Amino acid sequence: MSKKSLITILAIFIIPLLAFWGLTFNKDTSTVAQAVSGKPQVIKFSSTMCLECKEVEKIFKELLPKYKDQIVYTEILVDNRNDMKNNLIKKHNVQLVPTVIMIDSDGKVAQRIEGAVSKEEFDNCLKELR
Repeated sequence: MSKKSLITILAIFIIPLLAFWGLTFNKDTSTVAQAVSGKPQVIKFSSTMCLECKEVEKIFKELLPKYKDQIVYTEILVDNRNDMKNNLIKKHNVQLVPTVIMIDSDGKVAQRIEGAVSKEEFDNCLKELR
């Protein structure tokens, strides 16, 4: 077997493996929201394939700049099986997207919203979050 053939065969096997690993590599974001103390937190669980999630995302893009200094925001995407291993998904027992968990500055869950709600309702929840 020639050197060129060997390199071709290795490339056929290695490149797809590297591509698979690169696409399925998942950063563990479970420590992001847990590391913050003293500030209220909003954790949004969503999927890129969910229409309600896209509606909620539009609302958050409008509302969150108002609260950027007061609230820590984390988004967790649950698009594939590897994401389901995220500790925050397990901790908050997320079964449906979109799910928004609002945690007060003491670390207690103040509000849990499953599904899409109006901009006004989200705004009221964010105003009450301390």
